[in-house]
Amino acid sequence: MDLSKKYVSVKKDREFRYLFKKGKSIVNSAFVCYLRPNKRRVNRLGIVTSKKIGNAVKRSRARRVLREAFRILEPQLRAAADKRYDFILVARGKTPYMKSNKLYEIMKKKITEEITKANDN
Repeated sequence: MDLSKKYVSVKKDREFRYLFKKGKSIVNSAFVCYLRPNKRRVNRLGIVTSKKIGNAVKRSRARRVLREAFRILEPQLRAAADKRYDFILVARGKTPYMKSNKLYEIMKKKITEEITKANDN
């Protein structure tokens, strides 16, 4: 099994602001996801954790569980759509207390639903 990353990180502030403004948002109690199709050959992921989440340990855990849930989901996203997307995941208060497999189930339901809806149009 290949463990290399199949996605690239979104790093530039300009790209984060663009996705916040122009991206489609998916909101639930665990996280907020902004997504928008890109013209690259890979999906890109950015993770945001504000100080509202808690101390550095909780923010790091929130980032870690979001990244792991996305890592598991990503091959299915590539198979489901011919387009590639930029994703921004914003942690919420519950995120550091959740397991990555629970987050994966929520992501799978919400994000794949949104992508298949976009592909149908």
